[in-house]
Amino acid sequence: MTFKQLEAIYWVTQLGGFSQAADKLHTTQSAISKRVQELETLFNMPLFDRTQRTSRLTEKGEEMYVVAKKLLEQRDAAVNQFISSQEVVRRLRIGVTELTAMTWLPRLVNLVQTHHPRVVLEPDVDMSMILRDKLLANEVDVIFVPDSCKDERFTTKRLGVVENAWMCKPGTFDGMKVKRLHDLSSHTFLTQGDKSGTGVLYNQWLSSVNMQPSNTIVCNSLLAIIGMTVSGLGFSYLPRQSVEPLVQSNLLEVLKISPTLPKTNYVAAFKSDQRSTLISSIILLAQECCDFSRALQTT
Repeated sequence: MTFKQLEAIYWVTQLGGFSQAADKLHTTQSAISKRVQELETLFNMPLFDRTQRTSRLTEKGEEMYVVAKKLLEQRDAAVNQFISSQEVVRRLRIGVTELTAMTWLPRLVNLVQTHHPRVVLEPDVDMSMILRDKLLANEVDVIFVPDSCKDERFTTKRLGVVENAWMCKPGTFDGMKVKRLHDLSSHTFLTQGDKSGTGVLYNQWLSSVNMQPSNTIVCNSLLAIIGMTVSGLGFSYLPRQSVEPLVQSNLLEVLKISPTLPKTNYVAAFKSDQRSTLISSIILLAQECCDFSRALQTT
């Protein structure tokens, strides 16, 4: 018994005749008749009452019609399930910094869910240099980091800019003449280490302006540095817009000193030999929503 034979009895019954079934199945009336006869021979019983001018089912033909209808429905359901399963759920591993996770990552997740509902993001929050190593080891597919690592093995796309500012606990330098960066050299400097992209960039910049603080506390957690700065343990560079609520709440003070800090460019980076349309699409979405001005953005 074949599906073609089952289709023949099903459509003859549904449409009321052999010629109509032939038109529906894009074949000839003789082919439909042959398929019905093959079923009748297989089960050794007539399925249609040929004493009538119209195509009427016999009692056994009615039973066969029910069986045919059920089997054809099951076949169609199986085919549809197989077709839909071709849209494979894709997991995309993205490496992000703490600052990205604190600001625009929620919005990126929402955009990906809207534009790529069958893509599951797996964020890996870590320091830039560690994320770079993970990218090289194929442990992540794309990273969003400060542009601190020039490597021919990577292709980079610009995302946005972070504006940092020198900050401290309000009142820390009251009564002191703090106008230039070197005026802070005798105070405790809170900084990110060499595993942080921003830390690498700013440590290089500090060396270029001959700034060598006498006491330095190195911490690779941005949130921890913010907490230590609020606590008055030292001065630090912090993302100006991201911590604006803390400035407005008088928990942080912006130090207006020169030279001003250079801005930090953020990029998306992926291995040059692993290009994909999905990664390109996700980077476009990241470029659309990259914004370090507010915490925990969803829209």
